[in-house]
Amino acid sequence: MKMSQGLVRAAALFTLALVTEGAVAQWSPTQSIRMLTPYAPGGAADIVARIVADKLSPALGQPVVVENRGGAGGIIGTELGAKAPPDGHTLIFGSDPPYTINPHLQKVPYDPLKAFEHVSLTVNVPLLLVVNPTRVPMAGVKELVAAARANPGKYTIASSGNGSSGHLAAELFKSLAGINLVHVAYKGQAPANTDVLGGQVDMTFTSVGASLQHLKTGRLKALAISTARRFPGLPDLPTMAESGVTGYDIGVWLGASYPAGTPRAAVERINAEINKMLEMPDVRARLDTLGYVPAGGRPEVLARRIESDYALFGKLIRENNIKGE
Repeated sequence: MKMSQGLVRAAALFTLALVTEGAVAQWSPTQSIRMLTPYAPGGAADIVARIVADKLSPALGQPVVVENRGGAGGIIGTELGAKAPPDGHTLIFGSDPPYTINPHLQKVPYDPLKAFEHVSLTVNVPLLLVVNPTRVPMAGVKELVAAARANPGKYTIASSGNGSSGHLAAELFKSLAGINLVHVAYKGQAPANTDVLGGQVDMTFTSVGASLQHLKTGRLKALAISTARRFPGLPDLPTMAESGVTGYDIGVWLGASYPAGTPRAAVERINAEINKMLEMPDVRARLDTLGYVPAGGRPEVLARRIESDYALFGKLIRENNIKGE
């Protein structure tokens, strides 16, 4: 008796699922896991890395030790991770610049698209377009765009530096809206935010956590969120796309990767544990207070995000002749 094509396919998928589940269950670390974070302590990647490490340690039965190896915009720690033994005991927990931005600004000592086995897009960090309400007394993005078109070069937009995520968010805004804003580069987002508050510059793209207290006091006004979906913590704030900037979707991500060649069973096990962790109420509450959005999903989600951001940021950097600092 012949099985139908549909039944054959269903049986094959079921068998594959059992094999995958078995591989995940079989792999366990045999020693402590080194989690390289290519940034200094206290930043977004470091904070989330420690949240992840605290949950992974008991789940895996081995210590997960966060090791900060900052420098060169994340390149130093990312290179260490890329060249680590691919045995499942070295994770890299970082964000997009070393993979999607820096390779377009300078030569990096690894292949950003081939040197890693990506594990989990762990959280998304949306950016807010915030303005000094005294200098930019507009109700929303549409009014700002109209004013900027009528007064080319009048309005200034700050970022944490040339080639930063905030700078690229500004360039994408300028490109899609067809406006001319004067970019002002700072050495970090904190001084950029300070000068928007002080009225030295008009606006900036910044994280929710860094601006929330100033939004509450009215010293800053948020016009839109940078990602395709609204931020749950500010449900009434529209997206840039909803505000008339069609196709606008940009943000920062934080995620886990392994060096290329790491066994798939290790990738699957860590991915499954991070997905479980992201459903825990205490983790979700902590991320919400930071202004981060839990992501998760299959390892391929992060791989596709890196590929699409690499293409988008490369285009923006070339078209605007952006140079690294």
